[in-house]
Amino acid sequence: MARIVMKFGGTSMAGTERIRRVAGIVRRQQEAGHEVAVVVSAMSGETDRLVNFCREANALYDPAEYDVVVASGEQVTSGLLALTLQSIGAKARSWLGWQLPIRTDDAHAKARIESIDTDEILASMARGEIAVIPGFQGLTADNRITTLGRGGSDTSAVAVAAALKADRCDIYTDVDGVYTTDPRIVAKARKLKNVTYEEMLELASVGSKVLQTRSVSLAMKEKVRVQVLSSFIDENAPAADTLPGTMIVSDEELEGLDMERQLITGIAADKNDAKVILTAVPDRPGAVSSIFGPLAEANINVDMIIQNVGRADTDTDVTFTVPAADLDRTVAVLEENRETIRYEKLSTDPKVAKISVVGVGMRSHAGVAAMMFKALADRGINIQAISTSEIKVSVLIDSDETELAVRLLHTAYGLDG
Repeated sequence: MARIVMKFGGTSMAGTERIRRVAGIVRRQQEAGHEVAVVVSAMSGETDRLVNFCREANALYDPAEYDVVVASGEQVTSGLLALTLQSIGAKARSWLGWQLPIRTDDAHAKARIESIDTDEILASMARGEIAVIPGFQGLTADNRITTLGRGGSDTSAVAVAAALKADRCDIYTDVDGVYTTDPRIVAKARKLKNVTYEEMLELASVGSKVLQTRSVSLAMKEKVRVQVLSSFIDENAPAADTLPGTMIVSDEELEGLDMERQLITGIAADKNDAKVILTAVPDRPGAVSSIFGPLAEANINVDMIIQNVGRADTDTDVTFTVPAADLDRTVAVLEENRETIRYEKLSTDPKVAKISVVGVGMRSHAGVAAMMFKALADRGINIQAISTSEIKVSVLIDSDETELAVRLLHTAYGLDG
């Protein structure tokens, strides 16, 4: 018998028919002899609807009251799933975030989980009850409702799994696992049987939409085994642990599972960045700090950075990327600090894409970046910026060449199925 936390996203909970299908999946796990807790998201589109209500009520809304409103979406689905489970003969009850409680800090709309009280829920599960928990929500020390930020239900599920010391956390989405790249771009993309936490964290940070970055980071910290599965399966599908999903595990565990794993795990593409170029910035101590200090104070995340020394060795051009959604704020901050930075010209380009190759095999193999650069150069794709980590190489290219670049690299690294 295992203890399993199952998480279902908004598309899985979108309407009574889909909730009935989810109830069947959950029930089969319990019938297989497992202790089961379920974390659910609001119905697809519901959180957006509630956010709009807040904005219509008060454009300068109180974040604490905002959380009260938007947390209600998950309350509805947790109650509906508990009711549906009861209708098919299962013992089930819902546990709202404040009933456990799930304690968070007081950063409303982007709270972080601090602790989860599990005594009552463990006693309930021991009695054979299925615990249904709304994701995304928690409670401050002064008993105010909080939410974890968009996509926070994945983080809730991993946190619950860690607190319950679950054997694994099954996250059901509208895809049936983690692929070598987006199958909509590359038809030969293959589903991966196993991925390390580090690889999944890098993939999530550079465009893969399968899991939220915070949830992967928490899973790695707490050593929670996470399985990605699809809830859109046949009515008579087997139990979750026999389905061909993707298991996200530690590097050590993966070495035991797959000794001859591939050099590159996956290719990710992200069109949500914008490029900023500052021309003729004085080449002096503190110049870079005068640029990125104000951006940091404005909570604008900077990614790729390139600095080129100017022709006269007295000035430099600085190129960097920011989230496209923050481009207007970035320009405003830079213009506000122009006298301090002393740049000659500010230009931007939102029509860029970040292409990344990810794989723990990079640690022990040379030439990964060179292969990437050659494959792109052979097809005339210009690289505008480069950034690297121990297991990732990312390049910035024109967004019109995104799909071509992904296909080229997928083939170059031998990932085609």
